[in-house]
This record gives sequence, C-alpha cells and structure tokens, in this order.
Amino acid sequence: MIFDAPDLIWTYLISERFYHAALMTLLISICSLVGGMVVGLVLALMQEAKWAPPRMLAVGYLWLFRGTPVLFQLIFVFNVLPSFGFVLSGFACAILALSLNEGAYMAEIMRSGIRTVGAGQRNAARALGMPEWQVMRWIILPQALRVIIPPIGNQFIGMLKLSALVSVIAVEELLLVANQTASSNFRYLEALAAAGIYYLAMTTVFMLLQSLIERALRRRGRSGTRGGLTQRMLSATADLGRVR
Repeated sequence: MIFDAPDLIWTYLISERFYHAALMTLLISICSLVGGMVVGLVLALMQEAKWAPPRMLAVGYLWLFRGTPVLFQLIFVFNVLPSFGFVLSGFACAILALSLNEGAYMAEIMRSGIRTVGAGQRNAARALGMPEWQVMRWIILPQALRVIIPPIGNQFIGMLKLSALVSVIAVEELLLVANQTASSNFRYLEALAAAGIYYLAMTTVFMLLQSLIERALRRRGRSGTRGGLTQRMLSATADLGRVR
C-alpha cells in the first residue's frame, strides 16, 4: 500500500476538491489579513489620539480580543450573532472573527510603525500647511510601511495556519477536506501530505512576494533620501495643490 502513496498524493494534489479547499484557505487568509489591517490601523490611530475616550476604547478592544482564544471568538460569532438577528454564512463568520482577532495584533504593529516617524517630520509637514490626514497619508504611512511589512508578512503566514480553525464552523478549508478525505479510506499520510504541500507552496509564494515588496520599498526609500525630506514634503504639497 505504501508504494502507491506518491500516486495517491499526486491525485489529491490535482483533485478539484483539494484545489478549491486551498483557494478557500488562501481567500480566508487574505480577506482576514486585509480586514485585520484596517481594524489595526483604526485602533493604532485611536491609541495615538490626544482624547482619552478613543484610547480607552482601543485598550478595551485589545484586552478583549487578545485575552480570549481565537477559537472562542469563532464559535461566539457563528453561534451567538444569529440570536441578535445577524445571520451570516460560515465564510462571513470566519472572515469577521479572524479580522477582529487579527486587528488586535495588527494595532501594535501599526502603532510601532507610526511611532518610528519622528515628531520633527510631522511638525515640518504641518508647518508646510498640510492637515492631519495629509500628514498621515504623505509623510507617516509611507515611512511606517517599510517598518511594518516584515511583521505583517509573519502575521499572514500565521493567519494561513490559523485558518485551519474555521473548520469548526463547517467552512471547507484545506485541513478539513484533507481530514474528511483521509477518514473515508484511512490514508492519512497521503491526504495530509497533499495538504502540507499546498500549505508550503502558498507560504513560499507569499514569502517571495514579501521579499520583493521589501526590496522595492528599500529602493524607494533610498531614492527618497537622496532628495531630502523637506524636498519630498514640498513635492507632496505641490502635488496636492495641483489636485485641488
């Protein structure tokens, strides 16, 4: 039986069910990461606010979502929200729960990236007449992005593996399909090997993409440094003036 294992692994790899399950895993991971980045950015800005209530709300959110297991949050969203009238599909519940959980960790990554930009740069941009949102858009976020890309890459890889938890709410992701397939014929080695190959392939592709993005940002940062920060601010202000 062990001699036909490579053939069975290959059959699983090219099977439509495994392929769709891998796409589902990838889709859940990407959507949850993007949702987590949006939630994390909002929380990071709330933590940096001068007004106390937004800071307290952000701290309460972090306390709640970092203090409870993500499995608990998945089950809570899937089983409790319908009692309040919010009936969502398993896929939507998975995206919602993972995004809310990821946002709590993204907030710290975003906040550390924002804090790497010196106060002098913010003051210089304000002195040029840029309002707060333009300071954030043109000065802070482009520089913070170079700092937060590596940890975001780690978070995506973690999310890819964390997505296996959504099988508890009956979402047909890769690990659930592999387990169901193996349960039907007790060929666990072949089914799990095929799932593992898919996971490794997706992780490898994303690590290569992350490396290319980091390299591009470093090149952009070096070219920006040659022109000087003040020159870049003046260019951004001039561009904004033309847009108006």
